[in-house]
Amino acid sequence: MAKTLGSSDAQRDLSRLMDHLDELAAHHVVHTSVGLHPGDPAGISTSIFSLAVWRSEQLSPRVSVARTALAISRSELWKSATREFIDLPSQQPCCLVSGFMSPPGLEERLFQARIAMAHPAQGHVIVLDLTSAAIEHAAAYTSILNAIAHTISFSDPSPTRASGTSRILDLLL
Repeated sequence: MAKTLGSSDAQRDLSRLMDHLDELAAHHVVHTSVGLHPGDPAGISTSIFSLAVWRSEQLSPRVSVARTALAISRSELWKSATREFIDLPSQQPCCLVSGFMSPPGLEERLFQARIAMAHPAQGHVIVLDLTSAAIEHAAAYTSILNAIAHTISFSDPSPTRASGTSRILDLLL
């Protein structure tokens, strides 16, 4: 990927990012994806998607999700954030927190959308996270994360393909 980026600054930034991905395990992250998208002066914008499973002391899934979303939005890194509850096909309680943040040591702001969703196993909350410095794409990133949340189900995958279209595919068309 770094060779494709061409720019030595982009290669340095990507190497630094890859060096720090291992640190995410301390935050209960079980999956991470790096997205490369056309944009910015270097020609590439990056985004990071992660999925984490957090423990919750609450027995009520709604309270777990609400408290998790509130804790996320109260982080001192956020400069502005909005919260909204989302109705999912899985019927699991779910809340979206999105906005702009200014992490220490970075000159630029980042956009972050985070979804807190109840896990059917009581005492756990799933946190989906999509972060990017391409703040001009904030609405698109929010829509993508929302679409991902709508595809999550808590059952064994079926070998047959479900009818209907992908919400992610709908966003891309």
